[in-house]
Amino acid sequence: MIWNNDTNSIGSVVIAGAGPGDPDLITVKLQKCLALADVIIADRLVNPILWEQYAQPQMELILAGKQGYNEASLSQEEVTGLILHHAIKGNRVLRLKGGDVAFFSNVLDELEKLVESNIPYQIIPGITAASGASAYLGMPLTARGFAQGVQFISFNPNAVYDESHWKRLAKTEDTLVLYMASKNLELFLTQMLGYGADPNCPIAVIEQATTLHQQFHASSLGSAHTELLGKSFSSPSLVVVGKVIDLHKRFAWFEPKEKGSVFLGL
Repeated sequence: MIWNNDTNSIGSVVIAGAGPGDPDLITVKLQKCLALADVIIADRLVNPILWEQYAQPQMELILAGKQGYNEASLSQEEVTGLILHHAIKGNRVLRLKGGDVAFFSNVLDELEKLVESNIPYQIIPGITAASGASAYLGMPLTARGFAQGVQFISFNPNAVYDESHWKRLAKTEDTLVLYMASKNLELFLTQMLGYGADPNCPIAVIEQATTLHQQFHASSLGSAHTELLGKSFSSPSLVVVGKVIDLHKRFAWFEPKEKGSVFLGL
């Protein structure tokens, strides 16, 4: 059962991953939650079609924003406060996060406060952007013969790695998937090449993966300074590094319909 509280008790919270953008890429369980929620608190990268199509008309919608370096977004403290406020009032609260809740979200802050406040909760996984992008571009991230593994990395402009970390990244045979990295691409390229990465190693930037506005930009570590730097990438964007990128030439199947426009991240 998704929610098991009556109107006279404290409410409960479902924290759910809403997937990478394609509204069809949600779980059946999340669809049921959308239909029952009294309050929906959604991050910026959640497709609004989800509540427009599945939520009850009388639900309360709160758009939290949660965009890095955007002062218009609510702070994590404000978002957590809203979750607690509405749950304590007896509501069924659905906290929607883009992608999967376990990948580079602030879910830990919210879980800690829910436990401290003795508010019941559930977590529903979602498809993370890396999985969505690799599937829609036909490039399996751990394809046999192309990668020994995959590393998911947060590389925003505040990221700091020591010398040993850069050496490992530069020499790895894994596929690298970098979240929040498109604004920090120049530093990444400089460090990778400086620590001995193969300049012929493929690199790609994928904008708004799985949506009709998906864009794919491929280059190599050695050529990306001239081919990728200077471009303005819409959010959300992923940076992928590794031999598996070349597989998209054979196996990509998804055809975006709205090239050059922006949907998610407005």
